[in-house]
Amino acid sequence: MNSYEMSIRLLTAHNPDGSNATQDNRHRGLVAMGEELHSLGYKLKHARNLKPHHVNALVNHWKATRITDATIRNRLGWLRWTADHVGKPGLIPKDNSAFGLEERTPYKGTKARRLDAATLARVRDPGIRLALQLQAAFGLRREEALKFRPSIGDRGDHIALKASWCKGGRAREIRITHPRQREILDAVARLAGNGSLIPTGRTYRQHLQTYKAQTRAAGLGQAHGLRHAYAQWRYKVLTGWPCPAAGGPPAEAMNATNRHFDSLARMQISNELGHSRIDVTDTYLGRRWATGHYQKATG
Repeated sequence: MNSYEMSIRLLTAHNPDGSNATQDNRHRGLVAMGEELHSLGYKLKHARNLKPHHVNALVNHWKATRITDATIRNRLGWLRWTADHVGKPGLIPKDNSAFGLEERTPYKGTKARRLDAATLARVRDPGIRLALQLQAAFGLRREEALKFRPSIGDRGDHIALKASWCKGGRAREIRITHPRQREILDAVARLAGNGSLIPTGRTYRQHLQTYKAQTRAAGLGQAHGLRHAYAQWRYKVLTGWPCPAAGGPPAEAMNATNRHFDSLARMQISNELGHSRIDVTDTYLGRRWATGHYQKATG
């Protein structure tokens, strides 16, 4: 193990941000980037030696080898995390357009999936059934739903998701706004007790395989469509009209007041989903601006 790899190992071990999967992917990715830099003629001895020209060399290399913009954006996220944790915040521009990258692929059609009783009945494991209901009721990712512990996460009028349950280590809170959400949380508490929906004696990774098998058998795939359906439901609750993905109007068809409410709703939904950027909502809700280039929220 060289000195750079050792510095990455220590850095990631001392800063366990995010879920186990996030930490593992970040660690492997950063080690691989060190190897790529070495092959390009840059021999970093420590993570703190990272400089802008190293990042530019990596991005240019990735583009030359036809790595997708989405993958490059993810890798830049790991590098930003590294820069922040070695005392170099701002080393890498936050705007990916600085590297000539397209932003997140915009809306390509609704992926919303409702959790009907017949589909739910095909899922044999009661804990996985409840995890799916949590996903549908709060827009959670599957890992967040499986790891959710009602004894510490149910705060009465909202749920609080720990950083270790969430993608990217971004803790967040989601308000309870509907009686059905409370019913589901109470059912989860009865089954999970002081634990989570992962059975005692099993790891998340082990139980994830059971989750995948049962959701595939039920015709739900990865069940990510439940998250889309939640976002669309929340948009209608917050604005009073459906989002573009559900047949509602784009921003250019709204007056200034409605565009303002559209912007507020999208930002809130983005936060509830654990993103914090309004442009991400295009994927869930449909394009905010249907024509022309993407405009700012103020319109």
